[in-house]
Amino acid sequence: MRILATGDFHGDTSLVEKLAEKAEKENVDLVIITGDMTMAEKSTDNLIGPFVKKNKKVLLIPGNHESFATADFMAKLYDVKNIHGYSVRYHDVGIFGCGGANIGVHQISEDEIFGLLKQGFDQIKYLEQKIMVTHLHPTGSVVEKFSQFVPGSEGVRKAIEKFKPKFLLCSHVHEAKGIEEMIGDTKVINVAKHARIIDI
Repeated sequence: MRILATGDFHGDTSLVEKLAEKAEKENVDLVIITGDMTMAEKSTDNLIGPFVKKNKKVLLIPGNHESFATADFMAKLYDVKNIHGYSVRYHDVGIFGCGGANIGVHQISEDEIFGLLKQGFDQIKYLEQKIMVTHLHPTGSVVEKFSQFVPGSEGVRKAIEKFKPKFLLCSHVHEAKGIEEMIGDTKVINVAKHARIIDI
């Protein structure tokens, strides 16, 4: 399975068009969006449609720039899946996620973050390969060092340690786009404003 993972395009429709073209060119099976699709919910136009027009399956979660309701609206409008607190299975790979952030308007607590990730994980825990998708990065990560204003998430860190996914895909810290690191056996990738191709 080939995945294009991205996030934090903040209403930049020209970037979305380029990402959709890359998804087609790279022949990806799935597009995963790690939140902050909008810029403070100013517009939801043309942020998912370009991927759908290329016949790509899309999974998304909200960031801290769109509400959970807006993410649901976008998922329903384009017939894609919002995996905030949920999971999906593709072949032998389980993908689960939690959006939102521990700061800002659409804030959720660390306990909620872990609880929503557990809720999704429990549905696909029997699968050998698992991908966790969050908007936030974990505490104690390299990504956390790129910003003094954006704290890492203890809930995400706890989920990595408990559930041991093969990958964690996150965004949120623009300055850390493309950064990869290992936490235990989990490869953490910050895909902020970056099209990351992952083969599984």
